[in-house]
Amino acid sequence: MTAQFSRSGLAADDLLVLLAVARTGRFATAARQLGVTHTTVARRIEALEGALGGRVLVRGAEGWQLTALGERAAAAGEGVSAALTALDAGSAELTGAIRLSATDGFSAFVAAPAMAALRRRHPGVSLEVIAQTRQAAVHRSGVDLEVVVGRPEVRRAQAVRLADYALGVYASRDYLVEHGTPTTLADLAGEPLVYFIESILQVDVLDGARATLPSMIDAVTSTNVFVHVEATRAGAGFGLLPAFLADREPDLVRVLRDEVDPRLPYWLVAPLEVYRLPVVSAYLEALRERLEEVRPQLLGEAAAA
Repeated sequence: MTAQFSRSGLAADDLLVLLAVARTGRFATAARQLGVTHTTVARRIEALEGALGGRVLVRGAEGWQLTALGERAAAAGEGVSAALTALDAGSAELTGAIRLSATDGFSAFVAAPAMAALRRRHPGVSLEVIAQTRQAAVHRSGVDLEVVVGRPEVRRAQAVRLADYALGVYASRDYLVEHGTPTTLADLAGEPLVYFIESILQVDVLDGARATLPSMIDAVTSTNVFVHVEATRAGAGFGLLPAFLADREPDLVRVLRDEVDPRLPYWLVAPLEVYRLPVVSAYLEALRERLEEVRPQLLGEAAAA
């Protein structure tokens, strides 16, 4: 028997609560965004299911997911949300929290400064960052936006190319004095490398960047790019580092610039309905402004100039 929508007891607020849970995958995260308690969210979902006569959510491996009935209800919630947004279009003040999953370097160099700029105009907006280097999630829950390296394959979401950044081979000045400066790519064969842990690296383009180097020996490997920078500064070997981070360190020297200069793309992933949220739209504009400001650093052109 197919469950039908019932007007009896159906509240628009309950649809908005369902929409928040669908976007985040978590009752607690939805509650934080809505400014209510976890118990209130659970009670609203229960009331909605009673009004509609069926389950709207089921628990999945990565959080709560919509049932077929829930998808219909969430679509109605999007209509309510769009109508409220249109009514509130004249208000200049934005509020709300955005949860972002992104790489360590992007989070620190782009995402956080962009939010700082946005908060100067709208202090009611905040950013939660989950720093990780991985492929785009198959089932997005618990985050609003993802920034990944390399073109993602996604379903029920939209991917947008944000910008490219350059990797380069760096070493500390002291290390080069002691061990010599390579003049050809072949000189790196057998030398110590600072980079990601190859056995658990999930991002193909980062694997591909390493493949451009001759056979090097892992010296210090980590899932965190800031560990790469510090290990290279400490003299652990040659680091394959983002130019926008390494060029800021006065004791690091880029070598073999013409031979090793891979360009990797940052992509943004989010469900279509998330892009339409006013707070997200404002943050994406701040991201674009920040990316335009730092484009020479991302590509390693500022230091070269």
